Amino acid sequence: MGNGGEARPPNLLNLSRTGKSCLISYAVLMMGECRLWAPSPGRESICTNDGLFKLGQLSSPPASFFSPFDPGNTGYISTGKFRSLLESHSSKLDPHKREVLLALADSQADGQIGYQDFVNLMSNKRSNSFRQAILQGNRRLCSKALLEEKGLNLSQRLIRHVAYETLPREIDRKWYYDSYTCCPPPWFMITVTLLEVAFFLYNGVSLGQFVLQVTHPRYLKNSLVYHPQLRAQAWRYLTYIFMHAGIEHLGLNVVLQLLVGVPLEMVHGATRIGLVYVAGVVAGSLAVSVADMTAPVVGSSGGVYALVSAHLANIVMNWSGMKCQFKLLRMAVALICMSMEFGRAVWLRFHPSAYPPCPHPSFVAHLGGVAVGITLGVVVLRNYEQRLQDQSLWWIFVAMYTVFVLFAVFWNIFAYTLLDLKLPPPP
Repeated sequence: MGNGGEARPPNLLNLSRTGKSCLISYAVLMMGECRLWAPSPGRESICTNDGLFKLGQLSSPPASFFSPFDPGNTGYISTGKFRSLLESHSSKLDPHKREVLLALADSQADGQIGYQDFVNLMSNKRSNSFRQAILQGNRRLCSKALLEEKGLNLSQRLIRHVAYETLPREIDRKWYYDSYTCCPPPWFMITVTLLEVAFFLYNGVSLGQFVLQVTHPRYLKNSLVYHPQLRAQAWRYLTYIFMHAGIEHLGLNVVLQLLVGVPLEMVHGATRIGLVYVAGVVAGSLAVSVADMTAPVVGSSGGVYALVSAHLANIVMNWSGMKCQFKLLRMAVALICMSMEFGRAVWLRFHPSAYPPCPHPSFVAHLGGVAVGITLGVVVLRNYEQRLQDQSLWWIFVAMYTVFVLFAVFWNIFAYTLLDLKLPPPP
């Protein structure tokens, strides 16, 4: 433990090859009850229920401890010895972790377990090649599916349900089921939803109107709404999500955010899901500023459609692997709801305005969100526990998104003047 009780991972890369091999053997022995700590720089150790095992001593391990596993000091352990080690200590291992370790052993064509593969497994940092090896090995194992396990309590059933709702591979579902701790909770989607509801209620009280708030003459005076005459105020490209056209608009967005966004955040984390959501929001307002230049924008549909379209696309692309119940019916319901909301937005856009000559809010933000969802969003959802920076497709879509943002920024600076467009007056 470090100062103030803070735990830090040890610098495993400084270990010798002998030490690495010994670490593999020892960690398997203690798996399920060991944790790695770095008390201070240069003092690495393994803290177990039975005491402290110093990693610094691993460079010269006792022969009685080390020789049975790696007599040649190669830094590798044969798969045969690895499997026998797992079998002899199977009672101490979590069954799902044991299954992943057996899959790792079964995937090695050269008959050896390398140090880096084992570290990747223990640290949750799985490369694509390592992930494929695990999947290939897992296909040859006869194991019980997570869905068939009995005796789970309510929280375990909820975690299992989320795993089957979002992940297409059984090995990933088990990995998530074992590693999820609800710390931190899915705070991003819940916080955004609560803020949207709070702003809507405040607006409803101040305007005295909750249904079709957008038709109130004072609606656009709010400083959060994106308005083409005020597009230089950069915060409006993001804050418009806290303003909704009415309770019918807010209701669907909130339901989709909670039913789709929260499970996705539980699996992929607030950083990744927040990135997709915010990227969809910004793309939505920028798309309106380019394609529907005279219209304002309100609502969180850009972010919501980014998440939902990414999730639906991920289900379609992994149709055979997704085991969520009634997936065809639920996809149809989701598409119907999205289509109805989009139709409502199109109707409202061309409905006679309550504050001419400014039209009602645009529907183009929905399309911007979908574009983000089927590009950036799909890459995020398809790479559970994988480093996005290692995915070439990720960088291609990031580059495309960056080009679009830069184009939209220059468009907003120069196009309105060059086109001599007549904009509605500021609210």
